[in-house]
Amino acid sequence: MANIIEVAGLNKTFRMSSKHEPVRALDDVAVSVREGSCMAVVGESGSGKTTLARVLVGLETKDSGEVAIGGNPVTASLKRKEQRSRARAIQMVFQDPNGSLNRRLPVGSAVDEVLRAHFPLTAVQRRERVAELFASVGLNEGHAQSLPSALSGGQKQRVAIARAFAAEPKIIVLDEAVSALDVSVQAQVLELLHELRRDKGLTYLFITHDLSVVRNIADDVIVMRRGQVLERGPVGDVLDRPLTAYTRLLLECAPKPGWKPRRGVIEHLNSEIAS
Repeated sequence: MANIIEVAGLNKTFRMSSKHEPVRALDDVAVSVREGSCMAVVGESGSGKTTLARVLVGLETKDSGEVAIGGNPVTASLKRKEQRSRARAIQMVFQDPNGSLNRRLPVGSAVDEVLRAHFPLTAVQRRERVAELFASVGLNEGHAQSLPSALSGGQKQRVAIARAFAAEPKIIVLDEAVSALDVSVQAQVLELLHELRRDKGLTYLFITHDLSVVRNIADDVIVMRRGQVLERGPVGDVLDRPLTAYTRLLLECAPKPGWKPRRGVIEHLNSEIAS
């Protein structure tokens, strides 16, 4: 199957101020994602996961390197038409759904806004399409007329997913999209994402720190640390037979049923990484 995302030699440095050293967020990153697959990106906070996602969707500009979505190069100087075309190709769902919802407007307006931007539909057609999108994520027209404050966290995240799907993209980037949800709601949203990917032939880039989630949703995984890709491969290979000390550290730190912290394990693994 062809690759729908191709990244090579990607670099990004943040310069906060003259008083602070530049931060190398991405350091010669290379990633390939197969069309119709789910690629998980894991690593601790500050590893570069979110920066990679934001470069792909155009929220950050790269310093250097090559990025292509569906065979089309992504550049920093996209014209408005090109920006709209990329938005049709790739959408993002964030950890906090409130960022894409206006607290003063019914949540259906967030989805309607995307439809107005991308499709020549009448008001009646947009209302019908909003209802279809809400139904596809397990919500109804009553939810569409509700203010964000009237919905639960899981319902608001479903609205955010419907909003991303409204543009009919081929790729969805999910940045810690289920980490703020409780376990039961998280399971429901993960099952929803699995069904939508299967039914619509979507490609996911799934940013997370939760390795148990990775096993449930992803086909492949890359492990990032300090802006670099340390390890990559099928989920079973990477998580069951990790090649690097850092991946083993992530696995050791992941809580499991009956998990109890073992004295000295973090110190031991950190020293192994340092060596």
